[in-house]
Parts: sequence; structure tokens; C-alpha cells
Amino acid sequence: MKYLIYTFLFFLILTFPKKVHSQTYKTEKGNVEFLSQASLNEFTGKSSDLNGLVDLDKNMLDFYIDLNTLKTGIGLRDRHMRENYLETKKYPYAEFTGKIASGINLSSGQSKSVTAKGKFKIHGIEREIEVPGKLTAISDSELQLEAEFKVLLSDYKIDIPSVLFYELSEEQIVTIKANLKK
Repeated sequence: MKYLIYTFLFFLILTFPKKVHSQTYKTEKGNVEFLSQASLNEFTGKSSDLNGLVDLDKNMLDFYIDLNTLKTGIGLRDRHMRENYLETKKYPYAEFTGKIASGINLSSGQSKSVTAKGKFKIHGIEREIEVPGKLTAISDSELQLEAEFKVLLSDYKIDIPSVLFYELSEEQIVTIKANLKK
């Protein structure tokens, strides 16, 4: 009888549905760009050091960037941006943590528009925001995330330079593009 019970348990363990594939994707080299469109001056800042995680099982995501890696193409502007406005010695990171509003089930080659709701933190201030984006299954083991959202500098108590040749828009357009792997 004992042998029959062990055989039955062994059979149950082998045939019981298991979660074989994790739905967690990560990147350490995503791209982030901000666009500042002021009346007399337009420029972008870029970094390819975006770190992030998308967990489709939990419908959550978390992305952060070391603000010291942002480059605008002009070294003096970068230094002033970090020291005087972003204050990266005190607040070195910007981060978004949130939940994807709906469940995601993608097959290779499929895309889906999504909205993430969560908290964006920069300059020591955290605010609830919604971020529209698109997830694409590149393969069974790789996702691509694209998103764009607006940041008002005053919402995060980031000063705007008053010097004309450093003119900066109150509204920054942030674009993210990252390939994430299991």
C-alpha cells in the first residue's frame, strides 16, 4: 500500500502543472532621452545606462537612471545641469516604479500598447504619474519597451536657469527604449 501511495504522489508531482518560464525581463543598457524645447533653444540629453525590470507575472516594472550619465553634447552645460539644477551629488538617480494597468500575454513578434501607473522620483520628490508605452515580444526571451512621458520641472522643484543661453523648457519630454532579456 505504501508503494502505491508513493507511486501516486510521484505521478502527481510529474504531471502537476508547473510554471516553467519566468516572465521577468531585465536590462542594464536601455536608452533614455529627454527633449527640452524652449522658445530660443532646443536640445536633448541622452544616456544608454538605463537599468530596468519588467515582471509580467506581477504586472510591475521598475526603471532607474544614474543622472550623471546624461549627456547633452556640451560638457559645460552637462556640468551645470548636474551641479546647479539636478543636484546629482544629493539626488543621483531618477526612478519609475509602477504597475502595468492590464495583464500582458505576448507571443514572439506581438506588440501591445500599455499604460503603467506608478511613482516617478527625481530631485528627491516622488509623484504619481501614468506612462503610456508599448511592449513588443522580440522573442520568447526578449522584450522591447518603448515609452514617452512629460516631466514638469516645477513639479520636482528643479529650478530653470535664468541665463538666456542656457534657456530650458519647463516641460521635458522623456523617451525610453530598452530591450530586456530573461
